[in-house]
Amino acid sequence: MTQRKIPLATGEYFHIYNRGNSKQAIFKDDNDYQRFKTLLYISNGTNSFLTRSFEKSNPWLFERGEQLVDVGIYCLMPNHFHILLLSRIENGISTFIRKLSTSYSMYFNNKYERQGGLFESRFKAQHADTDEYLKYLYAYIHLNPVKLIDSTWKEEGIKDATKSYDFVASFAHSSLPDYLGDTRPENAILNQAQFPKYFSTHNDIKSELLEWLNYDKTK
Repeated sequence: MTQRKIPLATGEYFHIYNRGNSKQAIFKDDNDYQRFKTLLYISNGTNSFLTRSFEKSNPWLFERGEQLVDVGIYCLMPNHFHILLLSRIENGISTFIRKLSTSYSMYFNNKYERQGGLFESRFKAQHADTDEYLKYLYAYIHLNPVKLIDSTWKEEGIKDATKSYDFVASFAHSSLPDYLGDTRPENAILNQAQFPKYFSTHNDIKSELLEWLNYDKTK
């Protein structure tokens, strides 16, 4: 395997993303999304696990051991995912993504009676090495679900900004509801304290996202 151009250094922020082979769907129903979110939590630790170790108990109480990364943001789309994270230990990112991808692929292949790799061979990583880019990712990742109701909004402009904001704010398969104050088990996935606090209130978040949605792409 070739070496990455940008090393996944400890203590640095990275935008991680991957998609299904040939852009195939990797989430087909709500149970698939929920399994992946559960694995976002359970895979983030030095302890190994078996499927049966959390299927018959509360997965959010699983003893993970030492955390590999801090997860700041995530968003799951039908054929790909995005995660913004901070590496805590050496090789933390690679270990985390390997555990996450392998466990989810085994679940998916068994459920849908398929064989072979589910994801593209290698996850992508972009170094969030400036404050400007890191803040941009908060909007970019959390606004991904807009594509599900307005597929051309980035090229042609948004049709209804308020409707689009309401959709992403209630989209259960991203971390935005956690930033907006929802109380749910998925809160445990995130460690918001390890990421810059760009927004003081929920209204600040809404204003930022509406500003991005209302940006005129034709200018």
